[in-house]
Amino acid sequence: MPDQFVVPQFIDTEDKIIGPITGRQFIILLVVVLLDATLYKLLLFNYFLLVGIPLFIIGVVFAFAKVNGVSFHYFVLNLLQTFRRPRLRVWDKQKTDDQLRTWMLQKPEEVPLPEVRKAPPQGSRLHEITLVVDTGGTYKPEE
Repeated sequence: MPDQFVVPQFIDTEDKIIGPITGRQFIILLVVVLLDATLYKLLLFNYFLLVGIPLFIIGVVFAFAKVNGVSFHYFVLNLLQTFRRPRLRVWDKQKTDDQLRTWMLQKPEEVPLPEVRKAPPQGSRLHEITLVVDTGGTYKPEE
C-alpha cells in the first residue's frame, strides 16, 4: 500500500492576525488612520472632512475589496500595467474592402531564388566528423 500524504489546502488564504483582519489589511488601515490623524492636525476641520473621509474610504476599499477574487490593490496594479503596455493588439484596418479585393486578385510576384554560394558535399563526411569528436578535436580533416 503506497504512503499517504496530507496535501495542504487553502494555501492562498492570508493569515489572520487580529480577528478577521489579515496582516495586509491591518497595515493598510494603520497607514490610512495615521494619514487621517496627520491631516486632522494640519488642516482645518472643513478641509479635513473634504480630504480625510475620501482617503479613509479609499483605504477601506484597498484593504477589503476584491475583484474576481483578487485583492483590489493587485487589481489596480494590473490595470495600470495594462494601460501602460496592453498585450492585446487590435488591428486598425486602413484599406477598404475594394482595395483588399483587388489586392487579393493580383498575381503574386515571383521572388528570385538566392544564389547558391557553396557546392553541396559530394559524399558523406560522417566518418571525418566522428574522428574529430572521438579525438577531442585533435584530428583536423582536410578541407
